[in-house]
Amino acid sequence: MRAMVLLAMFTAAAAAVSATNQAPVKPAAPAANPVIVFDTLKGSIEIELFQTETPKSVEHILALMKRNFYRGERFHRVTASLVQVGDPQSRDMSRQAYWGSNNSGEPIGVFEWSKKRSHVRGAVGLAHSGNPLSADSQIYIMKTPSQGLDGKHAIIGRVVTGMAVVDKLVVTDVIKDAKVK
Repeated sequence: MRAMVLLAMFTAAAAAVSATNQAPVKPAAPAANPVIVFDTLKGSIEIELFQTETPKSVEHILALMKRNFYRGERFHRVTASLVQVGDPQSRDMSRQAYWGSNNSGEPIGVFEWSKKRSHVRGAVGLAHSGNPLSADSQIYIMKTPSQGLDGKHAIIGRVVTGMAVVDKLVVTDVIKDAKVK
């Protein structure tokens, strides 16, 4: 009986020592932000979306991506400071006079503005016609900084690769494919 008690104590002690010699358990790494990719004839643009900062906006854009909403659309606005896409009418060249006036018809309904983000080169924001709660499918990519837009438009992401492509875009350039990486 005494031998069994000693054996049990030895086994418990050995297990405790073994447990303390194991490598510490690392906490799980935070989930990476989703990345969307727009493929054009001029190259690809990869955009990291700020999931934590703008969750409802990112969820909305990802839902549109799953529906292939952006595939076949044209960049309907190109200026020295930005490019913009997200009007389904842009698939129809005969409707060019109306490009930029339409969206998916499902506004996000929230304004997720972060003081951490600014309209710098490569920032990706949500366009709207005056009311940030009406932002929907139209997104823009900044080619130059424009702090005058800060606090007026939500920044939902940033270009991680493809700014040279953005710089080459013109009105009517088409998104051949749009996918979540």
